[in-house]
Amino acid sequence: MMRRSFLLAATVLLASAVPASASPRLTLPALTGPYRVGETDLHLVDTSRADPWQGGARELMVSVHYPALPGRAPAPYMLPGAAAHFDAVTANGLLGLGVPAGTDWAGVRTRARRDAMPLPGRHPVIVYSPGLGEPRTWGTATAEDLASRGCVVVSIDHTGESPEVQFPDGSVRTMVGPGDPDAFVREALDVRVTDTRFVLDSIATRMDVSRVGMVGHSMGGAAAALTMAADPRVVAGVNLDGNLTYLDGSLMPPAAEGLPKPFLLVGKDGEIDTGPGWEAFLAATPGWARQLTLRGSEHASFTDAVTLLPQLGVKVGTLDPDTAVRTQRAYVASFFDRWLRDRNDHLLDGPSPRYPDMEFVT
Repeated sequence: MMRRSFLLAATVLLASAVPASASPRLTLPALTGPYRVGETDLHLVDTSRADPWQGGARELMVSVHYPALPGRAPAPYMLPGAAAHFDAVTANGLLGLGVPAGTDWAGVRTRARRDAMPLPGRHPVIVYSPGLGEPRTWGTATAEDLASRGCVVVSIDHTGESPEVQFPDGSVRTMVGPGDPDAFVREALDVRVTDTRFVLDSIATRMDVSRVGMVGHSMGGAAAALTMAADPRVVAGVNLDGNLTYLDGSLMPPAAEGLPKPFLLVGKDGEIDTGPGWEAFLAATPGWARQLTLRGSEHASFTDAVTLLPQLGVKVGTLDPDTAVRTQRAYVASFFDRWLRDRNDHLLDGPSPRYPDMEFVT
């Protein structure tokens, strides 16, 4: 649950002892779209703004996945420095994954090609926002698949809040001490909105950002709603199991006021903590909104954990991993096809026998 995730990340727990073992070669799921995928990293510097956590100009690392022409070497999942920190601190500390120490996160097999030539043409742009305590790479499978379906996906690491960010000079910047968790979450969300708007400004000369979508997991889902409220360029959003309340229980502005743009809520199964914020949001939103539940899922089921951890012998929810991936990919893609491309396959109209594990709450 996101509240639990907030608290785990905000208190910066140290990794528990998990025996090291020979790490298998982990692999992300195959693509479902018709296009090959390229990936490139951008180092963006906002000289007009001081970094709120560490001082100096605000610097960000961004991954861009896009439809591509053939060629080039496979894109890395994580860079070596970031992967080492993820293994030593993030995986079993912040995220509590319970995986073997020494897992080769840098060697995960992706489906993208590094710096491949982009496929010509105009492609919808979607921003991916990770959860608190998660690197941007923890949503790579989602980004790759949307790119294989013809979209450009821009994933953002929010330096100082992300658990680890590796920059081109090899340096790795880690998460700052959170102090008061509620104050940290509020500031972090404000920073995410400003970061996202800056990224859209920065890429505007290379792609059309006049109408973009945004999808996020956990706190990234909250960031999607807040960014939609702040920036008219973000016209459609998906929240994957993210609260719309702060840690003190008060409603975030989108929950209190609703959104005039289409927004999809997809939650985990069983006991939930998103209820108050989601109920308020749905009551206040005058336009298109849906709430779905992925049966047999848990909070991490909406990240790469759902496909990578079972390869390490760690279960994520009770739903078969391939089914979990196939189901959520179908609904996220259907949503963005409908609202960014005017292609309605009617999957979001109601329950489908093709995806019996997706329950329509509203």
